[in-house]
Amino acid sequence: MNKALRCLLTAFLISVFFFVCGTAQAQTSLDSRLKPYLTQYDLPSIAAAVVKDGKIISAGAVGTRRAGANISVTINDRFHLGSDTKAMTALLAAMLVEEGKLRWNTTPAEVFPELANKMDTGFRRVTLEQLLSHTSGVPSDNEDIVKVFMEAMTKDGNLDELRYWMVQQWSKRPLAYESGTKFAYSNMGYIIVGAIIERTAGKTWDELITERIFTPLKLSTAGLGEQSSRGRIDAPLGHAIIDGKAKAMLAGPNGDIPPIVGPAGIAHMSVLDFAYWAGWNAGEGKRKPNLVKPETMRKLHTPVISMPERKAAAPGTPAGGRYALGWGELTVDWVPYPLIYHGGSNEMNLAHIWIDTKRDCAMVTVTNISGPKANEALFKLARELYKKSMKEQ
Repeated sequence: MNKALRCLLTAFLISVFFFVCGTAQAQTSLDSRLKPYLTQYDLPSIAAAVVKDGKIISAGAVGTRRAGANISVTINDRFHLGSDTKAMTALLAAMLVEEGKLRWNTTPAEVFPELANKMDTGFRRVTLEQLLSHTSGVPSDNEDIVKVFMEAMTKDGNLDELRYWMVQQWSKRPLAYESGTKFAYSNMGYIIVGAIIERTAGKTWDELITERIFTPLKLSTAGLGEQSSRGRIDAPLGHAIIDGKAKAMLAGPNGDIPPIVGPAGIAHMSVLDFAYWAGWNAGEGKRKPNLVKPETMRKLHTPVISMPERKAAAPGTPAGGRYALGWGELTVDWVPYPLIYHGGSNEMNLAHIWIDTKRDCAMVTVTNISGPKANEALFKLARELYKKSMKEQ
């Protein structure tokens, strides 16, 4: 090797060394802070990350992928996000609005004119914005909705065709209340949004969220459905609580909610990618990629209705505060102003996301089990992380 080549190689190795060391120093490990939560709240695993000015300043992941087994989680493991997917569906809709293909007041009757005559008169006038803010009059999950879910899964065709079939069936039913007057957390409403997006863009929601959000944001671990692969434990398994004990749920028919529900909540990704998504939103247009205009991001984050307080709200569903478009807003006693917040759960995993646009910071917390204890753990952790990270700024 000649002298010039040796000099170039040495310079390269030195630059790599300082890059790696600099990155390690900039990102503080949260592992020691997270470990007590495992035993205190009976969690198989827990992970978290804090973002400031678009950069992850601390992150950690501890515990096991499967309860009772010694399979350590890693910082790059995929966790299920549940209804935190709704913000991504809202962003897809916003892109189509900016492109002039949809309006915030676009109605299902306009998008599906062939169904308009058979639609309930109230449903016919529901707007895209009302569907995204859970003020459409479409109810929260109930027995009738579950029956439609189950029947749809027996139909032939791709997911966009199944979602279209659901719109066809549900649009005939009267609204639970007059649109625009009341909040009701509706997964069905987001499936309808997904179908509207699919008809407008000419692709499945599943393709669009991958092409237009995961790929440009470089969320390399992002995917849809169960976070683990079929036949493998290559990610933290979700856990159901059976007779008070955690039961690991392998990838398969019962490893997640049906894929037809995708627009309402089936995304998964690592805690680092989840944090990057949170930080990108916290900037409200300050950093690339500019998927929508800053004013559109602010619209997505701006509350449109107050939510009734629900002390017995299921983990991952709103317990109060206000709701925007795919995002909630929550007042807590550890911040002097409301934060953008959302929770997500498929009843086997739990994920929380917190955004403070005033300080351009965000936090994400995830675990591979759900239930009241897991919910309490993530709220307590968020308080601890926020107070610590703000004290250090």
